Formats: sequence, structure tokens, C-alpha cells
Amino acid sequence: MTTTAEYAKTAEAVRAGIEAGQERLRALLPALTDEAAREPSELPGWSRAHVLSHIEGVGLALARQARYGLRGELIEPYDGGRPARAAAIEAGALRDAAALREAVRAALAEASAAWAAVGPADWSRPVAHRNGDLRAALLAWWRELEIHTADTRIGHGPRDWPRELCHHLLDHLAPRVPGDLRLVLTATDGTPARRYGSDGAPEVTVRGPLTGLAAWLAGRRPDHPLDCRRSGAVAPLPELLDWP
Repeated sequence: MTTTAEYAKTAEAVRAGIEAGQERLRALLPALTDEAAREPSELPGWSRAHVLSHIEGVGLALARQARYGLRGELIEPYDGGRPARAAAIEAGALRDAAALREAVRAALAEASAAWAAVGPADWSRPVAHRNGDLRAALLAWWRELEIHTADTRIGHGPRDWPRELCHHLLDHLAPRVPGDLRLVLTATDGTPARRYGSDGAPEVTVRGPLTGLAAWLAGRRPDHPLDCRRSGAVAPLPELLDWP
């Protein structure tokens, strides 16, 4: 059973990782030009400006969960729900590079301030986001920040993801593995293998760097090809289920 102290310690480590991730993103922003903002991102149909607008919005939305959670109040992450979220991303993507840079910096500053206010005893406070708690919302911001920073294609990719994030993604994204196979992820950099699914299902082994395995499970393109074997023979990577 996880104690309150252990829960808080894990959250503190994640908060430190987020601060490092935010600093990395801030350091990348000055190179963003108007032309570069319109170029494609890793996400189909979205430009870099779309992704940065999303980072701004989700950073503010989850920071709001922290602010209200500390007051003992539940509030939806976005006023107007997903339609309003989508409209805000589209509108925000029309801004020039200077406005985007400033908006993202302001959102990161608000995120830092909001999460810094959460104390060791607060992490289990409930929030509306996925009917979770403040620790779960913090983890969501970590995932959104790191994955979408890579999606922008402005200098930080999955190969640069912290090992701690990769381990978290391998846990969090386990529901993406189809139930009709036994998936074994084997990292080539000394990380213990991860096994998913039932023992009696057909076994599929995917081998590669830890960052590549995490990228693939997150639906992103690994920097190096992964080796996939089914019953010992080379096979295509299995199709994954939806994001949990």
C-alpha cells in the first residue's frame, strides 16, 4: 500500500521533472519564426503553431485543476468542454511567432506557480480531470508537456525524453496493448523487460532503445527502427489500441 509520504515523494520528483521540461521548452522558443510556426508538426493536420497553442491551453487547464483543487472545488479543465478546447487551439494557431512565444511562456509561468502551491499533503485532493486527484493531474501535465514538445519538431524529440518519463509511459500506456497477445518490450540499454497481456496469448517481442519503445507505445515515431518478432520470426509492429 502506498503511504501518503511515498505518494508525495513521487509527486515531488515529477514536479522537478516538469520544471526541467518547461525550461527545455523555453530554451527552444526563441528560434521559432513565423515561417517555422506554419510548418507541419508530428501530428497529422497540425502545424507547430497548433501544437504550441495546445501546450498553452492544456498547461493552463491543468494549472486550473491545481488552483481549484487546493480550494476543495471541482471545475472542468476547459470552459465549454472539448469543442471550446478545439476552437481555442485553432484560433491560437493563427497568431504570429512572437505572440505564440509569449503565450506559451505565460502558460508555463502559470503552471509553475500553480503547481508550486501544492503541498506534500495535497496530492490526494480530488480534481475534475478524469475524476482523479492532483497527483494524477500533475502526471498528465508531465506527459502533455514532454510529448507535445517533441511533436513541435523544434529541437527536442522522443530520443531526449527522460528515462523516468519513459518508464511512466510504459506503465500508463499499458491499456493500449491488445488483450489477445503477450507483448514483451525489451530495451537495449539495460532496462528490465516489460511484459503485458496474458501468458497464454501469442507472444510478440519488440526490442529497441527505451526511448524508442516509449515513443512507439505513445503513438510517436521512434528515432531508430524497432525489432519486432512473433514466434521468433520478424513481424510488423502490432496495432495498438486507443490512448487511455
